[in-house]
Amino acid sequence: MLLQTMMVTSASKRILLIDDEPDVQRVVQTCLEKLAQWTVITATSAEEGLLKAIAEQPDVILLDIMMPKMDGYMFLDALWVKPEMQFIPVVFLTAQAGLLKPHHYETLGVKGIIAKPFDPLTLHRAIASALNWDLGT
Repeated sequence: MLLQTMMVTSASKRILLIDDEPDVQRVVQTCLEKLAQWTVITATSAEEGLLKAIAEQPDVILLDIMMPKMDGYMFLDALWVKPEMQFIPVVFLTAQAGLLKPHHYETLGVKGIIAKPFDPLTLHRAIASALNWDLGT
């Protein structure tokens, strides 16, 4: 019964992916929905992502850093000024992973960083590991 409860909890996760690359969105959404049974909500810009974060209250936000107009850092500033949004964990999903040291993203309040390119078959495990989620497997 306990294992069943953990699997239901893991499968009920709602992920907000904010990335301006359609191919990345398709791969991430497909892998997370098929391999982890998570619901993935997508946004193609930080501005759209901010609106969806407020409306959807996801369990985690996967955030690209390099986006036009509002980058990932500006998004974090806009997100975390809203008290109701401060509890939502953020994980960077970015090609700039090699430029960031753990203490840098931790001071930003980011829970983890996943480098692009990433392994689509293990992406759900990398997210779960960054957030200490039990996948039930």
